[in-house]
Amino acid sequence: MIGRAAAQTGKGARDRMSVTRGDTERAARRIGGRIRRTPVFEAAPGLLFKMEFLQHSGSFKVRGAFNRVLSARERGEPTEHGVVAASGGNHGVAVAYVARALGVRAEIFVPEITSAVKVDGLRALGAEVTQTGAVYADALLASRKRVAETGALEVHAYDHPDVIAGQGTVGLELLEQTGGVDTVLVATGGGGLVSGIAAAVAGEAAVVAVEPERIPTFNHALAAGAPVDVPVSGIAADSLGATRLGEAAFEIAREQGVASVLVSDEAIARAREELWRDYRIAVEPAGATAFAALRCGAYRPREGERVAVVLCGANTDPSTLS
Repeated sequence: MIGRAAAQTGKGARDRMSVTRGDTERAARRIGGRIRRTPVFEAAPGLLFKMEFLQHSGSFKVRGAFNRVLSARERGEPTEHGVVAASGGNHGVAVAYVARALGVRAEIFVPEITSAVKVDGLRALGAEVTQTGAVYADALLASRKRVAETGALEVHAYDHPDVIAGQGTVGLELLEQTGGVDTVLVATGGGGLVSGIAAAVAGEAAVVAVEPERIPTFNHALAAGAPVDVPVSGIAADSLGATRLGEAAFEIAREQGVASVLVSDEAIARAREELWRDYRIAVEPAGATAFAALRCGAYRPREGERVAVVLCGANTDPSTLS
């Protein structure tokens, strides 16, 4: 039986491979025309928002999902049995979107904490949805059992090099659109986005992983020297609720010198409210997590530092914004 810790990591040699900028560039060519080139907004002098919440399916996740499935097809991996994914919500919505676009069946496993907005979005895209278990790791165990039964293609939420390379296209776009920044702040759960961006901007910008205090996957991995299980709770748990950072993501992020800062649920909630109040930007808690690091002082830019904040997801109930 696969334990929770093992279930958090990818399977096989490819999952242990590193990801380079070249991989992200190839991913950009592969998925070009299927994704949106999301805009960059200058919120204030030296502060840029990468508006990834405007992406298809409401989050960056569609980038990695497209790259995973299209790369698998190029390698001759079968997709006729459909795709299976475990998700806190956003990844599942992205995989369902990709499956519909590519004409394959999607089966998505989500934990019970997944918001109704995301479950409704999955079903609207035609995915078969199974809610099971308390946290993402439980859904992942169930999804892998289903893969073994059906022969469907697994599309891991964050710990596969093709997924990571796809997410890294956010960083490539950011560099092209801005002419370069000093630092990129990225909300982090399983680590796919932050490691992909770190690979894409290597040598050109620093990357900081921003994590909820109640889900410190990368922070604890850095302290331990390897991914470890952490408790999962708090307002961003349905998006950033990986029990354990991905193995591949950890190696890439550590190699690229990614730093970690932690923010409270209260800081995330205030940042989300500020984004709505001051900019009329409606994002979910995970989408506001990177911005929270600036607002609460967990990350303090140097004088003249040019900082980009990735606003990564908008799958939220707008009635919760005042």
